[in-house]
Amino acid sequence: MLILCIFAGVNDDAGGFGPPFLPAKKDHMQKEALVKVVEEWMEGTSFFLVDVKINSDNDIQIDFDSSSDQVDIDDCVSLTQHIESRFDRTVEDYSLEVGSAGLGQPFKVIPQFVKQLGMEVEVLPSTGKKFTGILLTVDEAGFQVEVTRKVKSETTKKPVTVTEALAFKHNEVKRVSATVRF
Repeated sequence: MLILCIFAGVNDDAGGFGPPFLPAKKDHMQKEALVKVVEEWMEGTSFFLVDVKINSDNDIQIDFDSSSDQVDIDDCVSLTQHIESRFDRTVEDYSLEVGSAGLGQPFKVIPQFVKQLGMEVEVLPSTGKKFTGILLTVDEAGFQVEVTRKVKSETTKKPVTVTEALAFKHNEVKRVSATVRF
């Protein structure tokens, strides 16, 4: 489930909000300051930051998740209000998009892996052969996935099903994501 809130405004030079076709004088939002404010809001909660993107037009996209609950619209609104209380739109003209990390999207931070421990994930290693299995462990260096696959038997001519744990380093994979089945 992906929750997305978009809040936008265009600041004219007089300090008010004007038509979107008028150019606005913008101070570029500092990512470090924004991350600090987001982490301040998350302190003491189960929420964690997944990604922050700021483009040259000060269009801001924040993705976050929760280690114990789902992110809902009220969470997005609360974070948005917290950010807007710390950054003056008349100074830093920005648009803000706050949402939950998308289901099926690649994992970007360790807490996303931790949240999926014991669940089925899809791994695309740099070698290109995709694996689907149960996420067993994760740490800063890498992770293990239990996969079941058919291999040629040395004793019979028929393939046999084997289950094994495959270890991956984070820098050896192109993508890891939760498996979505409907």
